[in-house]
Amino acid sequence: MGKVYIVGAGPGDPELLTLKAYRILKEADVILYDRLINDEILNLRKTDCKLVYVGKEDGKHTIPQEEINKLLLFYAKIHKTVVRLKGGDPFIFGRGGEEALFLEQSGIPYELIPGISSFYAVPEYASIPLTFRGISSSFAVVTGHEMVGKSKYVNWKAFKDIDTLVVLMGVRNRQRIARELIKGGRNPYEPVAFIEKGTTEEQKVILSTLYEVAENPPEVHSPAVMVVGRVVELHNLLKNFNETLKGVGFNGVIKNNPGGYSFNGKTF
Repeated sequence: MGKVYIVGAGPGDPELLTLKAYRILKEADVILYDRLINDEILNLRKTDCKLVYVGKEDGKHTIPQEEINKLLLFYAKIHKTVVRLKGGDPFIFGRGGEEALFLEQSGIPYELIPGISSFYAVPEYASIPLTFRGISSSFAVVTGHEMVGKSKYVNWKAFKDIDTLVVLMGVRNRQRIARELIKGGRNPYEPVAFIEKGTTEEQKVILSTLYEVAENPPEVHSPAVMVVGRVVELHNLLKNFNETLKGVGFNGVIKNNPGGYSFNGKTF
């Protein structure tokens, strides 16, 4: 019986991979990997390592979780080192906990290797801090997949007083999310940022407001992280990081807001 390593690949930039993840990937006999894993990370494998794609994509036929579990069991029986590679951190909206529980109950040796999560790394690469003295002393992270109508859905009213809200996997539901947040009591003119393909060469930052997203949502392509709160105003103030960070593209767009935003007396 081999050992399964549930590994976080980080938010996209290969250089954000942890040293432990790097070592295990070089030793892997088989890698079961998700969608959006950077090819440079997959190319770290040894020449005889087997790659198995098990990614999920919204709106398309994907491999059920039960089948992925069976594959983990199958490969653990015939290989020494099995890597289950997930984007970001496996335990943050990545079903890593479910897979770890399956391995535990199946008696398969396993190890967990955390990864840098996109919920904070992507905004940081866009010069948006989740906390900032005097502006944001709290933040919450929520999935944008679950909307009203499901048996279990996000209670958007619960985020009324959270200073900074980060929404993962919310591109398709962005208009409904904005409307629910406004309905729940958040300021409709609160700034919003969407960061597409964060930490990669194709990164793009789109700036808006809750009202704009609710009434005339900007074009946003997945994968993207949505950030709601006054900290978004810092994006255009931390310009030195934006201009000197090599290998990452920055394309800030302010949509339907001709007056710009103001921060500590400065307008941009």
